Amino acid sequence: MIGPSLHAYLAISALLFALGFLGVLIRRNTLVVFMCLELMLVASTLALVTFSRFNGTMDGNVFVFFILTVAAAEVAVGLAIIVALFRKRHTIQVDELNSLKN
Repeated sequence: MIGPSLHAYLAISALLFALGFLGVLIRRNTLVVFMCLELMLVASTLALVTFSRFNGTMDGNVFVFFILTVAAAEVAVGLAIIVALFRKRHTIQVDELNSLKN
């Protein structure tokens, strides 16, 4: 049985990355922007795993393991910042969080 080709995996990865990028540019909610950034990260890891699989090496898989480890720490810090901003400003809309004062 022949599985999907390299181009199919890369097309899905590019589509996910484009959706995440579009979400970062368009959305105003900080949580949604944060989720779109994570979607872009997942798209890049999918591309790494794809290249690793089609080259027959484990290099991409090992790199993805470290990326996901850092992403877990990023999620914890990012959500803590969002919660702190909400407590201080009572909003998570990006347009209203444009000042570093107060």
